[in-house]
Amino acid sequence: MILVAISVFTILAFVCFIYINNKAASLILTLISVLGLIISSYFGVINWKNHYGLEKYTEATSKQVYSVSPSKQLQMILYQPIGTKNNKQVYIYKASANAKKTSTTQATSTTTNKLKSTTGNTRIVTKTVRWRYKSGAAKFWFGLTGENHKFVKRTNYIYVNKNWVTLTVAQSKALSKQMKSKTYQAKLKAEAKAFVTKQVTAAMTKNPTMSSAEQAKVTKQATAQFQAQAVQKLIASLK
Repeated sequence: MILVAISVFTILAFVCFIYINNKAASLILTLISVLGLIISSYFGVINWKNHYGLEKYTEATSKQVYSVSPSKQLQMILYQPIGTKNNKQVYIYKASANAKKTSTTQATSTTTNKLKSTTGNTRIVTKTVRWRYKSGAAKFWFGLTGENHKFVKRTNYIYVNKNWVTLTVAQSKALSKQMKSKTYQAKLKAEAKAFVTKQVTAAMTKNPTMSSAEQAKVTKQATAQFQAQAVQKLIASLK
């Protein structure tokens, strides 16, 4: 409505100044029209510049995210530093367990990502701040300015399960390269064999009558424990 008022007062000022023959009436009506134009323009400007008649509100959404790693034993979310100072990051994840492509958080100056630890599912809680009209009167006057629900800023709270790994893209590539190395695999195999043998021997020392099934269970647990430790050790070497 404020845009309509500006247009109407502009036309009235022109009509009153040009087409009214009575000079006194023309002057008075023109001044009133110009005053109306100035006032309506003022409120239009402060609505556009200072968001007069508007207030901020926050919307919150939450979504579970999934690991980018093909290995079920290594749950992972990645991030890529951006900007000349690397003071912002874009986080990389999968939107579903079966997703073939990865998704990312928004790479904009109005988006902030905050990493948090959790014991629950890894998820992203997004809080978006927008403008809206304070009242029905504000909506009436400024409804055509396009400021309602205008985006202000976004904050992504990324809750990462404590058992997950958070790496940069470069670290992820280095990790993959190292794990595929034949030298590393041979070393890992030898260390794994020694670790598992030690664990099984210790278990059998405590229980000499241990059955084959129990030995197999200890072997499986020791293998999983070694793999987890090996991955954590390798990841620590990359940071």
